[in-house]
Amino acid sequence: MHPDDHPQQRLLEEEEEETAYDLTEKVVVIGIDEVESDSDVGMLPFSWRKLWLFTGPGFLMSIAFLDPGNLESNLQAGAIGGYSLLWLLFWATAMGLLIQLLSARLGVATGKHLAELCREEYPTWARIVLWVMAELALIGADIQEVIGSAIAIKILSNGALPLWAGVIITALDCFIFLFLENYGVRKLEAVFAVLIATMAIAFAWMFGETKPNGKELLLGILIPKLSSKTIKQAVAVVGCVIMPHNVFLHSALVQSRDVDSTKKGRVREALRYYSIESTLALFVSFIINLFVTTVFAKAFYGTDMANSIGLINAGEYLQDKYGGGLLPILYIWAIGLLAAGQSSTITGTYAGQFIMGGFLNLKLKKWLRALITRSFAIVPTIIVALVFETSDGMVDILNEWLNVLQSIQIPFALIPLLCLASKEHLMGTFRIGPVLKMFSWLVAVLVMAINGYLLVSFISSEVNGLLIAIFVFVFIAAYVAFVVYLVYQSISFSSWNNINWKASTVTEN
Repeated sequence: MHPDDHPQQRLLEEEEEETAYDLTEKVVVIGIDEVESDSDVGMLPFSWRKLWLFTGPGFLMSIAFLDPGNLESNLQAGAIGGYSLLWLLFWATAMGLLIQLLSARLGVATGKHLAELCREEYPTWARIVLWVMAELALIGADIQEVIGSAIAIKILSNGALPLWAGVIITALDCFIFLFLENYGVRKLEAVFAVLIATMAIAFAWMFGETKPNGKELLLGILIPKLSSKTIKQAVAVVGCVIMPHNVFLHSALVQSRDVDSTKKGRVREALRYYSIESTLALFVSFIINLFVTTVFAKAFYGTDMANSIGLINAGEYLQDKYGGGLLPILYIWAIGLLAAGQSSTITGTYAGQFIMGGFLNLKLKKWLRALITRSFAIVPTIIVALVFETSDGMVDILNEWLNVLQSIQIPFALIPLLCLASKEHLMGTFRIGPVLKMFSWLVAVLVMAINGYLLVSFISSEVNGLLIAIFVFVFIAAYVAFVVYLVYQSISFSSWNNINWKASTVTEN
């Protein structure tokens, strides 16, 4: 008997593999076994009960669209560009939805998440580089999220708690996450639903307080406008939507439901409900971001303060302009910002677990993996917080560097996602077709080009001196070479594996 045919050996090998969720942790979708054959699943009528049971992963994914970095880009877009960039916010969210649906498709169809598939499909050295890049992207996002929470805590404590204290408090959220996770996936998702609702109420309250112009809002969504004065904000709006760690995260989150990836009907049904849920989740995120953009457009567009607004002073500027009321707008802003920061840091911890476990196939206890993930970001964040206490102007410089860091990582999430989702031996009949593939690559190239513009403009303004210029040139050359390698290697692997897959299928038949 061949070793692979021995059931006990197969069981041992499966136990050695790191998985996103244990079987006992997965949510059982009631009614999924009501049909007699797998082919009947595709003909089942829509069920609100099943949609409810599939609801959760998309809303956790949508939190990356609402993190403090996104809020800052939106408030600056409103303050500097008024209502003129609302159309871009809408289409950037739509592009983000496409990428996230592909991530969910990959996770459901293969039964594995993106980090696991990268480990299996790429050579060891390339896999390590991809892992390092994913970790750097996560660290960059985490710093922005933790700082956002710390700013909110400082405001709500009337300055009694400095930024570094807020950073430490926020860093402890990994233990809250572990505590909640012990109560099951649905309980954890319910907590995130409360945090999203808190953001929605807080920013809707601000929207009601400031009363933005409805007609200009509608025209801003429908009529594209772009000028040389708003190009930087436009790039930031698009750049903040596609978060590298979120692409990895969503492909793992969808595996929290017990779906047999070997049965086409089950996969088709899961994708149907996940698509509806993700669309609803990102629509909610768009509305929340719309509230933030229009509030600052109404309050500061065309004023001398517009170019100096950031997370650290946005609340004070709003307070100076609109004052008190039943609840001072400063505290409303801080509550929304705190909900955004706390939710995004916890999902960042979640993403870090999947990224580390998937790339390295580590079987570590959850508390240990969460502690390692948080430690990567917390030390540099505390240093940043101590600097901020003496110089608020450092916030803008930090955010520029962190945005560039995020931009650099974009190809290392998008290219593997698109290439793996196109592989027939992995996806079977659920691989993306020629039209969707072409459209997805156009979106990916557009997002990478926009982030590339941010990178080039930043380097041209910051790089001085011959030695630094040489170092940057070498780095860019190595960076471009690796991106080209990923595309070429993935395409060649895809073609070869697809041929082998078809040949094995013919032989089996």
